[in-house]
Amino acid sequence: MKILYKVIFFLSLILIMYFSILPASSIPNIAALSFLTDKMIHALIFLYLSFIGLNSYFNISNLWLLVLIFSFGLVIEIIHFYHPYRFFEIPDLIANLIGILLALAIFNKKSI
Repeated sequence: MKILYKVIFFLSLILIMYFSILPASSIPNIAALSFLTDKMIHALIFLYLSFIGLNSYFNISNLWLLVLIFSFGLVIEIIHFYHPYRFFEIPDLIANLIGILLALAIFNKKSI
């Protein structure tokens, strides 16, 4: 089962990176999202990614894994800074962190 989680995790990283570098106008209905809805989507994506990552049981600590996942989001935002059709946004990073922390809380609750 861990192998399946790892495959899903790495495919998800690839898809998230792919959709992150597309112009927002290329993704149907994304450009029309409100600020709050956009941040909720960020939180849900990183909740999902973190939960899948935690269930993959990589040979690193959960804290280190979550730091790497947050760093992945930071790299995406840095790319957005230089991308002509995207914007670097601190609220995106905060929403990503909220999703990561929620995944950790759910994972720890599940493990009890």
